[in-house]
Amino acid sequence: MNKPADTLLTALIVDDERLARKELISMLQAFDTIEIAGEADSVASAIKQLAKFKPDLLFLDIQMPGKSGFDLLDEIETDAKIIFVTAYDEYAIRAFEVNAIDYLPKPVSHERLAKTIDRIVHQTPNENVQTKKLKYSDRLFLEFGSQIRFLKISEIVCILAEGDYTTVWLTDGKKGLVSKPMKEWETRLPEDLFCRIHRSSIINTEYIEKVEKSFNDSYTIFLKGVKDPLMISRRYGKKLKGMFS
Repeated sequence: MNKPADTLLTALIVDDERLARKELISMLQAFDTIEIAGEADSVASAIKQLAKFKPDLLFLDIQMPGKSGFDLLDEIETDAKIIFVTAYDEYAIRAFEVNAIDYLPKPVSHERLAKTIDRIVHQTPNENVQTKKLKYSDRLFLEFGSQIRFLKISEIVCILAEGDYTTVWLTDGKKGLVSKPMKEWETRLPEDLFCRIHRSSIINTEYIEKVEKSFNDSYTIFLKGVKDPLMISRRYGKKLKGMFS
């Protein structure tokens, strides 16, 4: 059961590096919704601390001498929300396979940690991820073409419909097929920056290079990093104009 936002959440820090534990503890103490229950430097000590404190949150390093963070999860049953804290990006996919709440890369920044805490504190039991609004600074962990990666919302230039899927173009010129429909993107993306310009396309207005008038009072739009211009349908043209009026 999720606790009310004004209830303290207890946290256990598991990391074999003493300085890393102390630094994270110091950062967490800045949040009045978090209480440090304890710390552990190994899987063995973590098992004892988990049994003793039954924390709400488990900040877990992955690569430790002897047994790893994944080994710990194989040996215990816990209701704690798991947040991996590690310097190794190659573990990201497996981290989310074990239903981790988040994956914090080292060195952990205050801004990144604050986003994680905010999401945990304000999470509700019936929260539907498919309708949850995204912020421009958010990241999504998803399949992108043949890869699985963290996708920054701010890196998205445009999104094009591909049946029940979508093709996402990024600022680095790469594009990938994503298993999210246009409707979900339209519902979740920040409305002050993203605009649907056609039934088959959504654009990030930050990357508009120019707009040209076309036939029958329609327009085409050119985006940075996207070779072919996109058509703006009459239906969505007024909405786009309204964003800049």
